[in-house]
Parts: sequence; structure tokens; C-alpha cells
Amino acid sequence: MLDLLSILALGFFLGMRHATDPDHVIAVSTIVSTERSSLRSALIGAFWGLGHTLTIFIVGAAIILFNLVIPVRIGLSMELSVAAMLIILGLINIRAFIRSMPEPEIAQPGIPEHAHHGEQAVVHSHPHSHGSLVHTHPHTHAHSHENDESLAWMDRRFRRSSLYQYLRPFLIGIVHGLAGSAAVALLVLATIRNPRWAVAYLLIFGVGTIAGMMLITMSIAGAFLMVGKGRQKFSRRLALASGLLSLCFGLFVAYEICFVNGLFTNHAQWIPH
Repeated sequence: MLDLLSILALGFFLGMRHATDPDHVIAVSTIVSTERSSLRSALIGAFWGLGHTLTIFIVGAAIILFNLVIPVRIGLSMELSVAAMLIILGLINIRAFIRSMPEPEIAQPGIPEHAHHGEQAVVHSHPHSHGSLVHTHPHTHAHSHENDESLAWMDRRFRRSSLYQYLRPFLIGIVHGLAGSAAVALLVLATIRNPRWAVAYLLIFGVGTIAGMMLITMSIAGAFLMVGKGRQKFSRRLALASGLLSLCFGLFVAYEICFVNGLFTNHAQWIPH
């Protein structure tokens, strides 16, 4: 019994440490960079951890119970999916920053400058005739685009769904679990010979990952809020920085997988990690 408790405790703390992997932290930072609630940030981390645990448990249990062997190119493709996810998340944050930048306003004589922050003034000119005299009256209409400009296309399409804000980190967690499931399962097989204990280890490992990711997302959101408090422009720049980091790291990982590890060559090699 003592050995089992020791194994489960080790699994929990290793799961928490696993949540701090660079690709995990960078991915969730792009999501919580605009969050202003610690509770919502913690829930985002929890749903990421749930998705990650689901994949780890299913794939890992199949490897442990059925001696499943993952081919080299499939394993590399699973890790490439993480790189693709990082690139997509980075591009979404960068695009949201670009769309949130205010358009330069050109003052025109006779045009009132009363558009509020986040509104775009549209100039219209209607001709009027008084006898033989024809002249125009230019005027403006303010149209608010603040919300549309600060959201990515997926957010604009699905923002009415209350589940979307948590479905996105859940799906990202599933993708990350694909890349790490083989390494975790092989590590368990090398240390735990009892299949039931090994499967229990996977579950506790997942619980530790969820707990670790909740702490990470709360910390990241708190740091973004503290540094950018009262400075909306600086807060947007922090979100842009997280997007650029995610994009660059994703491109680096993709290069490593495709060319260094040989996914697109004739000498593919894959060591789960």
C-alpha cells in the first residue's frame, strides 16, 4: 500500500511539473492574455488540463494495456500538431492586436469630432438644392467596432456560445496530450509493472496536470492584469508579445520536427519526450 501511495504522489507532482513545459505555458498564455478574472483563468487552465488528461489517459492506457506501438511518423505528426496549434494561436493574437488598433482620423472642416472611443466616424455628404443653387451638407455617423476589432474570427463566430471560452482550451489540451501521451506511457511502463497501478498513475498524473495548469493560468492572468492595469495599450502589447512568442516557438518546433527529426525526409527518428 505504501508503494502505491508513493507512486500516486509521484504521479501527481510530476503532472504538476509537466504543466510547466514551455509549449504548454506559451499556449495558455495566448488564451489568458486578455482575461481579467482569476476564476475564469483558473477554469481555462482546468479545461486545458481536462483535455490533456483525456488524451493522455486514452492513448497511454492503450499503450500500457494492449502494448500499442506508435509508428515513428505518426508520433512525429502528433508532435507537429502542437507546433501547428502554437502557430495558429500566435496568429490569432497578432491579428486581434492589429484589428484593435484605432484607425487614423482625418479632421475635415465642418465635421464634428464627437465620436467616442472605439467608434469609427463615417462621413456622408448629401446634396440639397435651393432653387438653382445646389450644395452639400457633410456629416458623420459613428459606428462602434470595438468589440469586433478586438476579437479573432473564431471569437466573433462563436462568442454567443457560453461553452466556447472553455471549449477552446479543452481542444488545445487534447492536441497537447497527443504529443505527450506516448512519453508518459513509456515512462510508466518502465517503472510500474502492474497494469492497474500504471493506469491509476495516468489518472493521478492528469489530476496533477490540471492543478498545475490552473495555478499557471491564474498566475499569468494576474501578471498581465497587474502590469497592464489602467494601461489598455500596454495590455494589448502584452497580448501581442505572447502571440509573437507563440508563433516563433511554434515555427521553431515545426522546423525541428519536419527537418531535424526527419518527418519530411527519408530518415525519420522519434524519441517520445
